[in-house]
Amino acid sequence: MKAVRTDRELECPGIDAGLRARGIDLVTLPDGIPEDDLARAVADADLLLMCYTPITARVIEAAPKLKGIVKYGVGVDAIDIPAAMPRGIPVVNVPEYAEETVAEGAFALMIALAKRLPAITRAMASDGWIWPEQRWLGRDISGATLGLVGCGKIGRSMARMAGQGFRARVLGFDPGVDAATMHAAGIEKAHDLHAMLGACDFVSIHCVLNDQTRGLIGKHELACLKPTAIIVNVSRGALIDEAALVEAILAGRIGGAGLDVYSLEPLARAGHPMSALFGRDNVILFPHLTFFTHLAMRRLEDDTLARCFEVIEGRPVTVRSHDPRLRAQTSGVSFG
Repeated sequence: MKAVRTDRELECPGIDAGLRARGIDLVTLPDGIPEDDLARAVADADLLLMCYTPITARVIEAAPKLKGIVKYGVGVDAIDIPAAMPRGIPVVNVPEYAEETVAEGAFALMIALAKRLPAITRAMASDGWIWPEQRWLGRDISGATLGLVGCGKIGRSMARMAGQGFRARVLGFDPGVDAATMHAAGIEKAHDLHAMLGACDFVSIHCVLNDQTRGLIGKHELACLKPTAIIVNVSRGALIDEAALVEAILAGRIGGAGLDVYSLEPLARAGHPMSALFGRDNVILFPHLTFFTHLAMRRLEDDTLARCFEVIEGRPVTVRSHDPRLRAQTSGVSFG
């Protein structure tokens, strides 16, 4: 059997070794591979693993032997699931490996900006010491208001860290989560996104990307924020109108941003829509790595291999995600 794994820049030695130990011919491909090249590579593939590279209808059509598509990660918006379903090709992701890990990453971005860590460490590296002048004043999480846009498992973990851990007030906007569930997680349910944004000192985004949430935080939403508010996004770049975000930061209309995800990845210091944010004291640009810890990667590799082996052995593939796009599958899957 042959397996193709895209995005080999994300090193997954456990996955690669596990597949090869089962006698599978594994081909790894780089990020950004052209669609034509990917289509040729999967022409005789039984299994396709992806993380970031789009898996289009054309790629799926070019793979007549394909028995399954495994996303070694969470988001499935880059996979044309409707193209796979008529052929009974199961699509599965690994949704649970980094919930706490990513929440920790979001909290780290938030507290680093609140405490002015980028600005102060940059000044220390340049000058060797600084004195407690007004320009270095940081902010407390305790007593502040955090707004969560999306209150799934990662959002609720973020709420626990900020609320129980730091005594912040936590508001949450998520039409798919009821008030009782939010209350149990220490979150006050907000019914109006704009009103919630206006009340927040910090905003953290924890949504899936779909047609309803694309561009959810746009120019009008950013205009609702306090001029001191800090926004954090560790979910998907396209949840924010990034041009509007850059404009708001450069104009000083919001206090700052901690970003781990972008509509166009990778970033570049020049020639990228987000390039103007490099080097700013009130911005942290993280390279889509809030998930990348020893334990999270071990869980990712173990769960990915388990799904691959189900495909290889012809067993129903376990779908643990509650994403309706994956739950709509009727062939070759079982729901856990």
